[in-house]
Amino acid sequence: MQQAIAVLDSGVGGLTVVKEVMRQLPREKILYFGDTARTPYGSRSAEQVIQFTREIVDYLAQYDPKMIVIACNTATAVALDDIIGRVDIPVVGVINPGARAALGKTKTNVVGVIGTEGTIRSGAYVQALRRLSPHIQVITKACPRFVPLVEDGNFRSSLTKEVVFDSLQSFRGSPIDSLILGCTHYPFLAETISEAMGPGVKLISSADETAREISTILQGNGQLGGNDEIPVHQFFCSGDPRKFQEIAQTWLGEQIRLTPVIWQAPHIGA
Repeated sequence: MQQAIAVLDSGVGGLTVVKEVMRQLPREKILYFGDTARTPYGSRSAEQVIQFTREIVDYLAQYDPKMIVIACNTATAVALDDIIGRVDIPVVGVINPGARAALGKTKTNVVGVIGTEGTIRSGAYVQALRRLSPHIQVITKACPRFVPLVEDGNFRSSLTKEVVFDSLQSFRGSPIDSLILGCTHYPFLAETISEAMGPGVKLISSADETAREISTILQGNGQLGGNDEIPVHQFFCSGDPRKFQEIAQTWLGEQIRLTPVIWQAPHIGA
């Protein structure tokens, strides 16, 4: 039986990574877990995010995946090292790929990062960018109102435009030429974010670079999917299955196989 790539996120945001993996690696089977009952992660404590991430990884372990992709910037920032230490398969996050992609695009060496409160507070993107380029200038901003818009499927409404423009007001006119969408939910709002920032700012999503990293690791391990069968992907969500399925099918452009997951009471954090 074909081993799958397990992808997890606090909600629907990681579907932006899934879409790119499906494009670049069409023979790979994907297991996706969206923790929609407990989203957003950005306002939660590091301890809660680590615990939630462990619970999802433990749940997905029953399917014997060959790789774990933490397609959530907040979870990558605080839980990546913990998960690497707990499993014996490759674990990929989205922050280092996003940083590499931004450095490949910037001409001014001034990069902006928007993300959840947890991601920005962690300083993970600043650290990743400066490890790669010590002289890079990084300007960061938390945009906590973006994730609820995406989880509600509210991508292009007048409310969305108002929230995005208001949230990014301080960035407009700044010297950045590249803006990292430091939350996998944010590409759902890319059209409005781009409108707010103007044509001089390139938007950077980690999805493309993350999919390349997945491919490189699997190829190096001799684990790339090689059969001609069309893989049957499987999706799990802990919240409203109808809303999740609607967003997922619209974003991915195909029907999905969805399994709702009901956490027991001790799993639900306050």
